[in-house]
Amino acid sequence: MQRKPWYRILYIQVLIAVALGILIGVVSPDCGKAMKPLGDGFIKLIKLLIAPIVFCTVVHGIASMGDLKKLGRIGFKTLFYFEIVSTLALVIGLIVVNVLKPGAGFNIDPATLDPGVTKTYVEQSHALGAVDFLLNIIPKTFLEPFVSGDLLQVLFISILVALAISALGERGRPFLQVIEQGSHLFFGVMNLVVRAAPVGAFGAMAFTIGSYGLGALNKLLMLMAGFYLTAGLFVVVVLGTIAWRCGFSIFRFLNYIKDELMLVLGTSSSETALPGMIQKMQRLGCAKSTVGLVIPTGYSFNLDGTNIYMAMAAVFLAQATNTPLDLKHQIGLLLVAMLTSKGASGVTGAGFVTLAATLAAVPGVPIESLALLVGIDRFMSECRALTNLIGNGVATIAISRWENEVTPETLQNNLRGTWKQEESTLEKLAG
Repeated sequence: MQRKPWYRILYIQVLIAVALGILIGVVSPDCGKAMKPLGDGFIKLIKLLIAPIVFCTVVHGIASMGDLKKLGRIGFKTLFYFEIVSTLALVIGLIVVNVLKPGAGFNIDPATLDPGVTKTYVEQSHALGAVDFLLNIIPKTFLEPFVSGDLLQVLFISILVALAISALGERGRPFLQVIEQGSHLFFGVMNLVVRAAPVGAFGAMAFTIGSYGLGALNKLLMLMAGFYLTAGLFVVVVLGTIAWRCGFSIFRFLNYIKDELMLVLGTSSSETALPGMIQKMQRLGCAKSTVGLVIPTGYSFNLDGTNIYMAMAAVFLAQATNTPLDLKHQIGLLLVAMLTSKGASGVTGAGFVTLAATLAAVPGVPIESLALLVGIDRFMSECRALTNLIGNGVATIAISRWENEVTPETLQNNLRGTWKQEESTLEKLAG
């Protein structure tokens, strides 16, 4: 096979686009801000396909499973895994921020901060109550999830349709075939759209740097460095250990999903990589039913990066405003965050909104202090999204191994084969 030129490889194109975006944002901030439509347009194109792809994947996977007891078993194992790992992420975040103390000495007076800066996020956070969250899973109409893009609603509708097709038996087989063909169609459209990834990454990064500038980091650099370090350690140590127990290398897995990681890095949104992750998990050998259930559910219930961010940011704000936060209060913070982190599916700026909801439930920490983090939230969101994406990928493989759907040998062979390829899977499909 003839080697493809390096400049035609997707993830290299995205890396170059990100670097150019940073350069434009620094040299000409106004020009960088003007690039915003490029990033927004690409993200809208990807989100256009997420709902139908998830619907087709989940319906086909569950309806072709045949054993509904297996569905319940996988669902229980998935939620159990998510709760354990996401809680561990919160605990690690609390430990690191207490050791590093990035907010100590900031001495910020909350009265000097503009509450209007965070007003929108605070208002959104009030809608994250447990009852509202559960009721919101049920859409008003059958087509609403495909319009709003709410993944939990799409998952809810998909499961109902899949169960209905299963109940029809042989009469449901034609519907299943239509769903399968529809899946091929939407993945084909996605493989066309993904060719525009470098353009979207360039626009998103140029706007971010042009709007906030590298100077936005300033004294908050310590918090950012601590967060990136903690997220990196979580991926290598915690997720790496889970990967090792499942029979594969976390580093080889990161290479396998490098295209998706580059998409997330450029757009600061893990949703842009969802269709690609579904395809790649299936190619590793994970069952369609498991992939279709774990990946979409993980986008609401397994936000490892968001959990680390919430724990560290909340304590940082307490330190910065000289608010006493003893062990009892931090345990309360942990319990509240375990709930609020599950309620931000489909909310713009979900990480920031869940932080606002958490602070509102923790006595003492002034919610106005959120204004301190607005300037760097975009930079933090990239790390949140990357960690969330990796966590959901590892979770999918872990559940598949738990269900004996794939062997360590199969995983290693598939990952090793991808490691030796000269071009990525997405590049083959797109080129």
